[in-house]
Amino acid sequence: MRNRVLPLLAPVFLSKLWRRRRTKAIEKLHGSASETSAGAGGGSSGGSARVSSRSRASEEPHIGKYKLLKTIGKGNFAKVKLAKHVPTGKEVAIKIIDKTQLNPGSLQKLFREVRIMKMLDHPNIVKLFQVIETEKTLYLVMEYASGGEVFDYLVLHGRMKEKEARAKFRQIVSAVQYCHQKRIIHRDLKAENLLLDGEMNIKIADFGFSNEFTPGAKLDTFCGSPPYAAPELFQGKKYDGPEVDVWSLGVILYTLVSGSLPFDGSTLRELRERVLRGKYRIPFYMSTDCENLLKKFLVLNPAKRASLESIMRDKWMNTGYEEEELRPYIEPQQDFKDHKRIEALVCLGYNRQEIEYSLAEAKYDDVFATYLLLGRKSTDPESDGSRSGSSLSLRNTAAPGQPQQPQANSHAA
Repeated sequence: MRNRVLPLLAPVFLSKLWRRRRTKAIEKLHGSASETSAGAGGGSSGGSARVSSRSRASEEPHIGKYKLLKTIGKGNFAKVKLAKHVPTGKEVAIKIIDKTQLNPGSLQKLFREVRIMKMLDHPNIVKLFQVIETEKTLYLVMEYASGGEVFDYLVLHGRMKEKEARAKFRQIVSAVQYCHQKRIIHRDLKAENLLLDGEMNIKIADFGFSNEFTPGAKLDTFCGSPPYAAPELFQGKKYDGPEVDVWSLGVILYTLVSGSLPFDGSTLRELRERVLRGKYRIPFYMSTDCENLLKKFLVLNPAKRASLESIMRDKWMNTGYEEEELRPYIEPQQDFKDHKRIEALVCLGYNRQEIEYSLAEAKYDDVFATYLLLGRKSTDPESDGSRSGSSLSLRNTAAPGQPQQPQANSHAA
């Protein structure tokens, strides 16, 4: 069995090694700040909190009211820690960015990322809870995705059957279309930035290359990972925005179903040539419907690429979901008047005035984070025997004109 699986996974392993090498080269070439970015939404500090490397009581490392558990990611100027919010017992991921290592341009991109993440509230996008800023460091407290990267899932398990790929891809398309309708593009969609929660739901992460776009106004920044990059980026052409995400989604769909990349090369030049030719191999096991869907994504002419609204109506996308055709996500109104959670905050020592102010102004401070975390399922198996995960599936999409009713808040990233 092992010998049968390894040939399938070999292209994935090789692709990952090559991608990381080439991505670093591209980032250096274009002055990218992806390692420093924080998958979180923007602006200033969102509330100060005492940051200590050691707790006097327990001698365990803390950041504010979060107990640090272990490092789960590391970059040049940032690292990500798994942590536990002590008042609620909920697990979170904290991205720790050393601001002293960033130039003014990188700092500007970082705060743009934070601003954008504050704008997003979708069950398949990593949720930002709190922003803590000190003179030298920025801490972004976010959802923890206990299932890890989709990339690593593919390495471990091999390609997905189309039924499984469809369930994941519906969530991905829903989240990206939601971003686009809010005039936000991701620009770094790839298997490494797709996380899985404890219930195997998708969580899109890392908005370090994201930006807001205006219809009719062109963008010109080449960013992201070359194997997922649209041909117009390799050509140095300006672009509107959403169409480069659409191309990347096509690469992701191919990767989910085949376990390898549609376009690859031993050098950046070779990859560029293959992308600009637009030719890719269709595996014998891929269904005709899936092949036809790929042809809507991987179109050399960006003007002829399908919109995500039309993709949502595609036959392959809705096979097995005939009564639940994928539709644009309707964001429910935030509930900041939950009496039980407010009373819990009072019991934790917060006064009603600061609670009301933090929630009304969306301060992304300690009060705001605690309120949000009180509404989340536990991520600690020891607390109630459950794993973290989103119970808001895409089966919960609304009919046109009707608000979508979430069963519960999403979890883990």
